[in-house]
Amino acid sequence: MNVLKRCVFGLSLLSLAAVSVQCKSDKKADTEKVASDKKDSFTIEKSSYGKTAKGEQVDSYKLKNQNGMEVDIITFGGRITDLKVPNKEGVSENVVIGFNSLAQYEKENPFFGALIGRYGNRIAKGKFSLDGKEYQLAINNAPNALHGGPQGFFNVVWKADAVKSGDTASLKLSYLSKDMEEGYPGNLKVFVTYTLTNDNQLEVLYEATTDKKTVVNLTQHSYFNLSGDFTKTILDHELTLNADKLVPVDADLIPTGKLEDVAGTPFDFRKPKLIGKDINAKNEQLEKGKGYDHCWVLNNPEKGKTIIAKVYHVASGRVMEMTTDEPGIQFYSGNFLDGTLPMPNGGTFAHRTGLCLETEHYPDSPNQKNFPTTVLNPGENYKTKTTFKFSVKK
Repeated sequence: MNVLKRCVFGLSLLSLAAVSVQCKSDKKADTEKVASDKKDSFTIEKSSYGKTAKGEQVDSYKLKNQNGMEVDIITFGGRITDLKVPNKEGVSENVVIGFNSLAQYEKENPFFGALIGRYGNRIAKGKFSLDGKEYQLAINNAPNALHGGPQGFFNVVWKADAVKSGDTASLKLSYLSKDMEEGYPGNLKVFVTYTLTNDNQLEVLYEATTDKKTVVNLTQHSYFNLSGDFTKTILDHELTLNADKLVPVDADLIPTGKLEDVAGTPFDFRKPKLIGKDINAKNEQLEKGKGYDHCWVLNNPEKGKTIIAKVYHVASGRVMEMTTDEPGIQFYSGNFLDGTLPMPNGGTFAHRTGLCLETEHYPDSPNQKNFPTTVLNPGENYKTKTTFKFSVKK
């Protein structure tokens, strides 16, 4: 099954003591590393990740804090390729699905670790209207447009600027999406800043401006498996979603326009529940999504502070908590992972070996008058932040 069904270096480093250049044995490229003073608890490394088929240079940045938490981000698609966090024994392991080569990321894949834009999720028939003018988008999830189209933000090379202070390490990515790129109006300047803190939080700040009225809905598409073992499914992960309502969909996974209560349904995660408990229940919405592939309407009284999602893996003790100022979250249970995509160390990613929690506005909002708007006007600033916080429970 088509996996898309789902679904220079301006380095400015504060408190810099020295810069050392070393050659990585596994890459024929130089690595630039910050050798910080003893009081500085962060390191940032930049290395070459290769060149795209078009000949564009792609770099990788590793942000690491004093606890040994590491996040690797490449400039191709702004993708998180590796995210190491400790388990209850103090062992750090990667908890996100990814590949080990740029060539693999350039092939058709289910948006592993990628930044998504201009519009996360689906737009019905790839059409929407603004001020009476209809826009036709690129179709890549027939009959709909998905995640910005076949050449969305996940498929472009971003510019990067790494900044380190005593309290955080950040990577600020920027991209100019030109007027009518993938069918979207307006020259859209986009900035996404990944920030790692010493309390094991990864913040993702999205910002954008436009010179023409357009629609924007940005998100992050990492696949998490807190076990650190990608041969295992995520069905034994315990999930909590702070949401009373669901955005139900039709056969093409487009919202019906109504919001439904989750009470008494397999979609009720208001109390911690194993993902596998109800995933095979007889339910029309589960059948349409072939599992969980839906947007929940968040209860979010203190935006940016209220925990809207929590994932707990008992065996490893790892906990991931999320906050956001977005109105919704798409929970996807990896239903279309089918054993055809290679794992870095051999084997393949099997069915439901990763889960996504994409903070966003609701799918197809440009065509749904009753949904929160995703319109961005000239002179306005698009700004939203989502935080992933990792801890352990012993």
